[in-house]
Amino acid sequence: MRILSKSHTAHDIPGGLWVKCPSCTEMIYREELDAAHGVCPRCGYHNPIGRKERIALLADEGTFAEWDGDLRPTDFLGFVGKESYREKLEQNWRKTGENDAVTTGKCKLEGRDIALGVMDFSFLGASMGSVVGERIARMMERACGERMPVVMVCASGGARMYEGMLSLMQMAKTSAAAGKLAAARLPYVTVLTHPTTAGVMASFAALGDVILAEPGALIGFAGQRVIRETIQAELPPGFQTSEFLLKKGLLDAIVPRGELKSALAKILFALAGPVA
Repeated sequence: MRILSKSHTAHDIPGGLWVKCPSCTEMIYREELDAAHGVCPRCGYHNPIGRKERIALLADEGTFAEWDGDLRPTDFLGFVGKESYREKLEQNWRKTGENDAVTTGKCKLEGRDIALGVMDFSFLGASMGSVVGERIARMMERACGERMPVVMVCASGGARMYEGMLSLMQMAKTSAAAGKLAAARLPYVTVLTHPTTAGVMASFAALGDVILAEPGALIGFAGQRVIRETIQAELPPGFQTSEFLLKKGLLDAIVPRGELKSALAKILFALAGPVA
């Protein structure tokens, strides 16, 4: 493991070669961080990663085929704040090269056909708008038709305010689609990453047959200040972390990123039997 000594100064560091860990503050060689899929080799902090890396981490090589990638949100309310929704969308289309905050599709996971959804916080905070909800619902419904388990990797700052009430309705849509998986007796596993909050946490993210989380993830519905002022009580430290929620029974397990694919394979074997 290559870690830069604290005796070095910023002038000694070529641009882009080193990354400062936000947890332990050590300077980590970027190639080592990338090789560890964004997990700090010093303290184990799980840095956010994009959807492409997440898919490559979980899907068997060369097997992922995207569904509904052409669906793209529109500014149907003509929302205008400091910037219009249309301007925000165009910025994020250019920045990410993606049409919206979730990618769904079919792949193999250790030889098993699954439907896989991955949310990406870099696109408008992975907020759930109409297209995000539609892609997730279609994925679940297609999985029912093709008799496949579903793995959903969740991350979100909440509903997409630019779409108003239609954004909130995606909670009902995705929850109903998850109900179809349950009725079809198909395994549904959710993976909660940092952060998974608000409407996403209050809908399909919390409905998995098995709910996993990454270490140190922020998980909850409302923010700490809002909860404290609402219930007029002091909150225990770290009450919205994956570790706290595991102790309280909301999660089934906390799985480090490097072990996630193997863990999912074992869970799907237990729920669906051996690969056909």
